[in-house]
Amino acid sequence: MLRHITLLLLGCGLLVSTAMAANNAPWGHAEVTPTKYKPMKVVYDVTTGDQAELEHVLDRVSYLSKITGADPFEQSIVLVLHGESIKFFAIKNFARYEELQRRAQSLTVGGVIHIKMCKLAAEGQGFGPEDIHGFVEMVPMGDAEIVRLQYEEHHAYMQ
Repeated sequence: MLRHITLLLLGCGLLVSTAMAANNAPWGHAEVTPTKYKPMKVVYDVTTGDQAELEHVLDRVSYLSKITGADPFEQSIVLVLHGESIKFFAIKNFARYEELQRRAQSLTVGGVIHIKMCKLAAEGQGFGPEDIHGFVEMVPMGDAEIVRLQYEEHHAYMQ
C-alpha cells in the first residue's frame, strides 16, 4: 500500500512538473520560416555616438547584404551618417577606432554597401572632407540624401 502511495505521489509530481513546464511555454516554441530574400534597396539613418551600437548596425548591414545576394547591379545598401556617428570616421581618430574603420571600409569594397556622410553635420563638428576617410562619400545634407534615396531611388528606410 505504501508503495502504491509513493508511486501515486511520484506520478503526481511528474504531472505537476510537466504542467509547470507547459505554463512557461503555453504557446509552444517559435519556428524559423524559410524565406528567400531578393536584392533590396535600403537606407540606414545612422546617428549613434555609441561604438557598440554602430558595430551592431554594421553587422546588420553585412548580414542583409549576404542574405539578399550582394549583387551590386540590383542591390543598394546605404548608411547615411550624421550626428554623433561622424567621429568614428575621422582620420584623426584612426588609432582609436581602427578596427571599426577597417571593417566599415571592407564592407564598401563589393559595391553593394555605401557609406555617406552629412557635410553640414561634419562641418558643425569641425570636420571637412579632407578630415574623413576616402571610402566615405560626403553629401550636402544627410536628411535630404535620405529623402532622395527613398523617393527617387526607392530605398526602404531603416534606423
